[in-house]
Amino acid sequence: MSVTLLIILITTGISVYAFSNTSFFYRMTMNPYEMVRRREYWRLISHGFIHGDWVHLLVNMFVLYSFGRFAERVFTDLASYGYLHNPTLHYLLLYFGGLVVSAIPSIMKHRHDPMYNSVGASGAVSSVIFISIFFQPKSMIYFYFIPMPAILFGVLYLLYSQYMARRSDQRINHDAHFYGAVFGFFYPVLIHPSLMKVFLNQLF
Repeated sequence: MSVTLLIILITTGISVYAFSNTSFFYRMTMNPYEMVRRREYWRLISHGFIHGDWVHLLVNMFVLYSFGRFAERVFTDLASYGYLHNPTLHYLLLYFGGLVVSAIPSIMKHRHDPMYNSVGASGAVSSVIFISIFFQPKSMIYFYFIPMPAILFGVLYLLYSQYMARRSDQRINHDAHFYGAVFGFFYPVLIHPSLMKVFLNQLF
């Protein structure tokens, strides 16, 4: 079984259980106030395994399935070329690294707000999307059935996320989308700086 499918199965199982168990749900959320005050640091990871509703869960898992399989192949290919030694480990570092990095800005912003909660794997999923964009910037992505080059989608995604994050009336954690995407895009450069040439060659 692929790592992507395993993550999907585990996340779906925990999310479905959380739908019917309110105390468990709130114990797993990313609540920066509780994290800082009570040192409940597990929330950095646990919030990625629960979702607000079925639509939130299904969209994240569908997107993860669509891009995750390609990301796994990328790490396998990088291992075959000698850029890394353990493709599964790097996939997990990408996914959970994106989850943690994408949460940090929200923690800093809302650490004094006991009412703020955030759930979902969107930051991690954004990381998986953007590593795919890094290695195939000219591939076509269909956004609401509108085809566009992946690199154009990526730029629009970042601009939209940054714009929406500045609006205080949003229930969606757009900061997680933005920082998870940035982490995913630059993760290959963290592995080996020379991989930036791969992106540039693909782009130009």
